[in-house]
Amino acid sequence: MAIRDFAQTKDGLKLRYEIRGSGEPVALIMGFSGSGRGWGEPFLKLMESRFKIFVIDNRGTGESDKPDAPWTMNDMASDIACVLDHANTPRAHIFGISMGGMIAQEFALTNPARTRGLVLGCTNCGASKGIAAPPEAVAALMPTPGTPPEEQARRAFAVACGKAFLNSAAGQATLDREIAEMGNYPATPMHTFARQAAAIGGFDTFARLTEIKSPTLIIHGDDDAIVPHQNAEILHGAIAGSSVHILKAAGHMFFWEAPEETVRVAGDFLNRVN
Repeated sequence: MAIRDFAQTKDGLKLRYEIRGSGEPVALIMGFSGSGRGWGEPFLKLMESRFKIFVIDNRGTGESDKPDAPWTMNDMASDIACVLDHANTPRAHIFGISMGGMIAQEFALTNPARTRGLVLGCTNCGASKGIAAPPEAVAALMPTPGTPPEEQARRAFAVACGKAFLNSAAGQATLDREIAEMGNYPATPMHTFARQAAAIGGFDTFARLTEIKSPTLIIHGDDDAIVPHQNAEILHGAIAGSSVHILKAAGHMFFWEAPEETVRVAGDFLNRVN
């Protein structure tokens, strides 16, 4: 039975989270503009069969508060700590994808004693050393006023998903299902896109990555048009003892495209962490 609740952030916002499954705790941190629903049920069901998962709506998304005010990636890392505090969970595995992987890096750096295993999916270390996507790929993720939400989503996922997935019947069925599901949850407002993009623009961990001591798995699809997969090797080279898993023919949404492989690899890694 899922537990749904709200935590309060240090600056007084309400953050929606859900706890599912049982076992070792894993905080799941979603990427740019997405709510906790963005992981997709196939992935979440597989994860909750192995772990106690915290499915979090980042500030600005889902049922969490959506302030139109500046914030930083460090603020969002603090939000994760507030959720874990509210749920009386002193230590947890941290699994973030894309922008969520940036939040996860900040969390591990500021809360080393609270971070067990760290999984960084389809992410980078910031502007100074990260390899950027082509501008047109990033532009596809940004909303345009007056565009219907479904059209907007399809444009974004046409870039965020790998070509093999997009060209398969199963992939198209997944997209249809996930886009329909989005209609059941509060939409991410225009200003959140701008506030999260600004937080990403101010993010850079490269010089501090050597400070990450938690066991770390870096996971990435080799057909990622949003965060090129070469970023995985940059993170790997800077985080001592880290390991890398590259998913073949998978895009930025690898957890939709290959949920079984993702959960098997990440789950087996986390089960080895003390």
